[in-house]
Order: sequence, then structure tokens, then C-alpha cells
Amino acid sequence: MDKNFIGLIGAGYWGKNLLRNLYQMGVLAACCDSDENILGRAKKEFPGIKCVKTPDELFKDARIKAVAVASPASTHCGIVEKALHKNKDVFVEKPLALTLKEGRELVDIAKRKKRILMVGHILHYHPAIIKLKSLINAGALGKIQYIYSNRLNIGKLRTEENILWSFAPHDISVMLMLVGEEPVNVVCFGGDYVNKGIYDTTMTTLEFKSGPKGHIFVSWLHPYKEQKLIVVGSQAMAVFDDLTSEKLFLYHHKIEWKNGKIPVAHKADYEIVPVEKKEPLREELEHFVQCVNGRKQPDTDGYEGLRVLKILSLCEKSLKAGR
Repeated sequence: MDKNFIGLIGAGYWGKNLLRNLYQMGVLAACCDSDENILGRAKKEFPGIKCVKTPDELFKDARIKAVAVASPASTHCGIVEKALHKNKDVFVEKPLALTLKEGRELVDIAKRKKRILMVGHILHYHPAIIKLKSLINAGALGKIQYIYSNRLNIGKLRTEENILWSFAPHDISVMLMLVGEEPVNVVCFGGDYVNKGIYDTTMTTLEFKSGPKGHIFVSWLHPYKEQKLIVVGSQAMAVFDDLTSEKLFLYHHKIEWKNGKIPVAHKADYEIVPVEKKEPLREELEHFVQCVNGRKQPDTDGYEGLRVLKILSLCEKSLKAGR
């Protein structure tokens, strides 16, 4: 396989980060975007890559054996389906599709065509999350009792998908990974304050058969940016804060019963957990390249994408039932 064998579809808002990494990795052959200004910047900043305006033009390039899709979520299904039919391996940013039915169809096509299909659930490749998972597996937190995550910002408001589909896939994906099972009950409520019919704030509650519960709070109507995930165990509590230089913290707070009747909390200083200083996106894309070259199933393959779509669909159902 030629060294430059990946085509990028969508080089704008988030795609520019894929563009930078794929170029630096030396695997990028071409990029595609409908915006001529974006293409102009790409040509200037990343000399030597081919720039085209449509996916069809990109698919015609014989060098391209795989594509990375970072276009708007509403276009994911159509682009991924076409790429798979063109016998391309595919990395697609979350969500895999905007309906569970579409997601299943994409996974079925990938299976029939024997193509790699990987979904961009980036937290699986974050060194701090990998370390957190290892702490949980080693029993350092004791029995997991509760997990909650906040992904909040006063940011880019979308019209093609609501906040649930835009922000929550990351948190759903990592929560399923940390607990190691799917929830038995999903409840979701929210509000559409800016654009009626498009939720800009949602709160999701998950219940797992083995005992843990979790909640996911996402909003793009928040006064400041916050990206935190907290795991409460019977022996310790862990905090993942993606907006601080030190990403992972451990708290050994204790709860004791005074006279066997009154619970008393004894606070302890937090411990900074060392993690490798690696860029999660680079780790994710390198994993995709390794899977393509080695014909291996990605850690976040189409089936993992479907599990997240299933939860998102249950959230949508709960939202509509609560209106």
C-alpha cells in the first residue's frame, strides 16, 4: 500500500485537526471540502496534498484506500455508505449515523465488503481514560457505585442535530467502556430553549444491572466550558478533567459511622495520577492506520458505534415521551 493512502472528507471545524495529524503522520493523500476558503488554506498550509470539492472526486483517486470522515453529522451515513461501496476502509467521526437503522445498515455493508469501519469515540484513546480503566480493573476504586459526566459549553449551536447527538456520544461511549456493560434503563429529559425542536440541554440517567448508576449532563447553553467525568467507588473517587494540565485525580475520602448511627465524611487530599502526555486524536488515528494495515478490528468499531446509537435512540424516545 502506498504511504499516502488516506483521503479526508471535511476539513473545517473539527476536520482541520484530522488534516493536521494525518499530514504529520505522512498518510494523507487528499482532502475534500465544499468550502473553497477551507481548501485554499489547506493547500497553503499542507503542500503536496490533493484538494477537491466533492467526495466523488476524492474516490476517483486510485491512491486512496481509506477515508476519514469529519463532515456534518447529517452527511455521515450517505458518505460512509458510498465509501464502503467503493471498497474504502472508513474512519468516521461520531456519531456513526443519526438513526439506529442507518447505523446497522452501515455495519452490515462493512461486514459484507470486509472493510474496516471505525467510529471516532476519542476518549477510548485518551491516556487518562486508559489509565482510569486500568485503575478500575485493578480494584483501586473498589466497587463502582456511580459515574457522572458534564460536557458543557457556550459554544457552536447546531441545527442538524441536537446537543444529545453532538456532545453525549463521547460520554455514553466511555461510560459503557468503564462499566463494561449496557444499561438496563435509560431516562432522558432536556430543553429546547434557543431553537424549538432542537434540544440544547439534556440530562441522561443510566442504570446498570451490576449496580452502578450514571448521569450525563450536556449543554451548549453554559456560561463556561467544562469537560469532567467522575467515578465514585466504594474505596476511592476518580476525577478526569480534560481542561486541566493534569488530567486524572484520585480522592481517598472515607465515610465512617459514628456510634454506628451517623455517617461522617473524612476528606483527604487528592492524588495526581501520572498519565502519558499524548494527543488522543493522534493515538486514535494511528490506531486506525494500524487496523487498516493489519486488517484488525478497531477498538471502537462499527458495533461499538451501534451500542452508542442504541443508547442515543433510547434517550430520544425518553425525551419525546416526557414532552
